[in-house]
Amino acid sequence: MANTNYPSATPQKETPRNNSNKNILIGILAAGLLGTWGYLLYDKNQTSEKLEASQTQVSTSMSQRDSVQLMYNDALSRLDSLTGSNNDFQGQLSESSSEISKLKSEIRSILNKKNATDAELNRARTLIATLNDKLANLEVEVTRLTGENQVLASTNTQLSTEKQVLESNLMTASSDNVALAETVEIGSTFSASNISITPINEKNSGKEKTTTTARKVDKLVIGFDVENRIAQSGPADLYVKVTAPNGQVISDPTFGSGIYTTRKDGNINFTSRISTEYETGTRKKIQVPLKMTDFQTGDYKIEVYHNGLKIGEGIRSLKKGGLFG
Repeated sequence: MANTNYPSATPQKETPRNNSNKNILIGILAAGLLGTWGYLLYDKNQTSEKLEASQTQVSTSMSQRDSVQLMYNDALSRLDSLTGSNNDFQGQLSESSSEISKLKSEIRSILNKKNATDAELNRARTLIATLNDKLANLEVEVTRLTGENQVLASTNTQLSTEKQVLESNLMTASSDNVALAETVEIGSTFSASNISITPINEKNSGKEKTTTTARKVDKLVIGFDVENRIAQSGPADLYVKVTAPNGQVISDPTFGSGIYTTRKDGNINFTSRISTEYETGTRKKIQVPLKMTDFQTGDYKIEVYHNGLKIGEGIRSLKKGGLFG
C-alpha cells in the first residue's frame, strides 16, 4: 500500500530508554543527599563530642584550680592566726619569712594563671603541703612560747606580790625605825633641875650683889642642872626662852636669839642658845647670864628646851624699888 497521510490504526511500540536514565539520575541524587546528611550528622556528632570534651576539661581544670585556691586560702588563714595570736612570735616568724614568702609567691603565680595545667596545679598542691608543714612547726613553736609566757606571767605576778609585801614591810620597818629613832631621841632628852633665876646688881668696884629691885638689876643669871642616863656623850644644844613682864620674848643678837622648832608648839622665839659638851650619865650645871640696861617690874618667865621639848621652867619677880630700895 502506498504511503498515506492518515495515521495508522495500529499503535507503534516506543523504546523505554528515557525513563531509565531519569530513574538512575534520581537514584544518584538521593544517594548523594543521603551521604551529605550522613556526613553532616557525623560531623555534628564529632563537634559535639569535642565541645563536650573541651567543656569537661575546662570544668575539671576550674574545679582543680578552685580546690587548690581553697587549700591555699586555708594555709593563709593559719598563717594569719599564728602571726596575730602572739606578738612574741613575730621574731620566730621572721626567721622563716623568707622561705614562706617564696612558697606563697610561687603558689600565687600558678593560681593567677587562667589556663594552669594539671602539672602546674599539682605543683601548687605540693607547695601548699610544704607550706602547711612549716606552719605546723610554727604552731608547735607558738604553743611552746605561749606556755612559757604563761609561766613568766605567773612568775611576774608572784614577784610583783612579793615586791609589794617587801615594800610594805620596808615602809613598816622605816616607820618603825623613825618611831624608834624618835623614841630614842626623846628618851635621850635632858631633864632640867635646880632651876634658879638670880637678879644681879654690879657695883662699880666689880662686886656683885643680889637684888629684887628692877631698876638696880644689871643682869639675870639663869642656872640649872641637866642630866640623862642614855644620852650619848658629845655636844648638845639647849635653848632658853625669857619672857618679860610685858609678854614679849627678850631677843638680842648678842644672846644668839632666834627661832626654834618645838615638837608641841611649833616655831617659837628663843632668847639664847647654849652649846655644851655632855658626858653620858653625869649631871652638868649650866649658867646663862643675860645682861641688859633696863629690866621691867614684874614677872620674868624662864623656859628651857632640848630636843624640841620643854625640860624646865621658872619665874622670877622684880619689884619696883621704894625710897630706901
